[in-house]
Amino acid sequence: MTREELIGRIKETAYLEGDFVLRSGKRSKYYLDKYLFETCPDILKALGKEFSGYITDDVTLIAGAELGGVALAAATAMESGKNWVIIRNSKKGYGTSKMVEGVLKPGDVVLLVEDIATTGGQVLEAAKIITEAGATVKKIVCVIDRKQGAGENIVGAGYTFEAILTKDDLGIKDTD
Repeated sequence: MTREELIGRIKETAYLEGDFVLRSGKRSKYYLDKYLFETCPDILKALGKEFSGYITDDVTLIAGAELGGVALAAATAMESGKNWVIIRNSKKGYGTSKMVEGVLKPGDVVLLVEDIATTGGQVLEAAKIITEAGATVKKIVCVIDRKQGAGENIVGAGYTFEAILTKDDLGIKDTD
């Protein structure tokens, strides 16, 4: 799938207009429903290939925060052949009660994948869990940057941030 085809597929599949409250608490006249594009095999496969392009030789592991980053991390792992982990939002109250599902070791170098970045709050929480486990977050890459502060917040916290697409790529004008 070309970049232009990917942009078209994501926009036609996941772009909604209305009055929405985002995870950040901000209101928006548009919403990019990540689950609508992440559940389409053609889009997910293309995103796995895109994310794989951000893997450098030193990256040992892919990570995605639940729930939106899980399918993206899995697709990236399948494309790259690298193992992957799930970073939980909170400990489950049964079983192993872990914040990380899969094997994350001290010294791992991690590509952290994210779906939609608004302020970067959720992915920064995931990055903190990875860092506290003794691993290094090499780079945080999202599918779409809404350009509402995520990049600045992530870089300000000491991480490298990149986006496969921005709201501008999707032709979304500032309506918020």
